[in-house]
Amino acid sequence: MGKSKIPSNKQINGTFGALWLDGEKLADVDSFESKININYEDVNMAEDLATHKKMTGWAGEGTLALKKVYSTGASLIGQKLKEGIMPVFTMVSKLQDPDAYGAERVSMEEVTFNEFTLAKFAQKELQTEELPFAFADFELIDLIGRR
Repeated sequence: MGKSKIPSNKQINGTFGALWLDGEKLADVDSFESKININYEDVNMAEDLATHKKMTGWAGEGTLALKKVYSTGASLIGQKLKEGIMPVFTMVSKLQDPDAYGAERVSMEEVTFNEFTLAKFAQKELQTEELPFAFADFELIDLIGRR
């Protein structure tokens, strides 16, 4: 029995990624990553030398990097933070390459940004803005399945 091969053109290309923040599509996205960190506690069982794991929860986090076209971080968070208000957002990411097997769409809920840069620049360098964030819920809207 031979191995099945995946055609190389089916690997998805990140160039086709898109992101919506509270329903508004962001045209200046440079890169995006969201992930789940699973929290475990060690469980030791009688007469067993192995350390087992018990899931105790999870935490969502990620980073949104933008081409520095607008003052996005300051606009979203700055003034509200000074007023003692932390805004909460919804993000939807989509990755769909026309040459791949399908699309991947994920919604992240209760998104809070952890920090934003007030000012930063370097000579002869295109600027980006990184916005690390956390989220408390997610929905797997579309997944790319095996064919």
